[in-house]
Amino acid sequence: MTGLFSLTMSKNYGILCCLLLVILGSTPLYTRYLRNTILMIKLHPEREPSHSINLDDTLNFGARPAVQTSTSWNAPIIWEGMFDPNLFDQKHIGEKSSVALTVFAVGRYLDAYLKTFLISAEQHFMLGLPVTYYVFTDLPDKVPNITLASHRNIKVIKVGKHTRWQDISMMRMRTISEAIQSEIRHRFHYVFCFDVDQEFKGRFGSEALGDSVALLHAHFYKLPKARFTYDRNPKSKAFMETGDFYYHAAIFGGTWQNVKHLVDACYLAIMEDKINDVEALWHDESHLNKYFWVHKPSRLLSPEYCWDQSIWAKQDILVTRLVWAPKHYDTLRTG
Repeated sequence: MTGLFSLTMSKNYGILCCLLLVILGSTPLYTRYLRNTILMIKLHPEREPSHSINLDDTLNFGARPAVQTSTSWNAPIIWEGMFDPNLFDQKHIGEKSSVALTVFAVGRYLDAYLKTFLISAEQHFMLGLPVTYYVFTDLPDKVPNITLASHRNIKVIKVGKHTRWQDISMMRMRTISEAIQSEIRHRFHYVFCFDVDQEFKGRFGSEALGDSVALLHAHFYKLPKARFTYDRNPKSKAFMETGDFYYHAAIFGGTWQNVKHLVDACYLAIMEDKINDVEALWHDESHLNKYFWVHKPSRLLSPEYCWDQSIWAKQDILVTRLVWAPKHYDTLRTG
């Protein structure tokens, strides 16, 4: 019995020694595992759900069956009912998104439109986000003094007055590029460029922000492509035989990098046309359409974002976010 007991104790002692060796041998590995796990948690803390979500994944493309809500290259076309405004606002506020808005008020356009444009923008444009209005004008002293919300500013930049309104329209591309290069790129994530003869009527919010943003023209969005008024002159850099949509130059935007690329490309094309004694049919708008044909926008805004109230067929327009102001070209366009 004594021999059997000794043999049993010897085996148990051997097993115990093996277990101790395993534990001692694995302790450094386990310790290293814990240390690495803790380090990974510190380096990659769990993000807020609103920051990690892809907002475009939340869009309801089936909410508006009567209209087109997506392009052939899968860019969304933003309509009322497709998006949760609170979700978009929370994410962009959390990401500290900021917006520069450029607008030209030259000659009689300043008196006729600028005050209404700015006051209505303060009521509806990108509320909750830092915004600076870059007002380009030949009459800086006449820019109205309006009350602005917190983190919103106006910067007035004097520009020369061209003899023809067509040149004012086309040369804005160079002016916007210079402003982006000198200042905007250092302060803002996004840039939106507007015509001044418009008035905000409803929310124009963060759902409109994107890498490259184009606007569907209210008069063309339901027409067949054959009726789009692209420039058909082969001598012009804006020449197009066909396209995807007809875009309105009254609004375009995106990240500052993409907007600068757009305005630089359009300006160079305009100048080449001038050298060749050519002028595109709809001036900068023709060049803008050519640009978006070659460089597809990542986000399209429906005509809700710029509506002409003289259009009688408006069953698709559930909300007007921005409307065309009455046009008085006979008195406003000089030269």
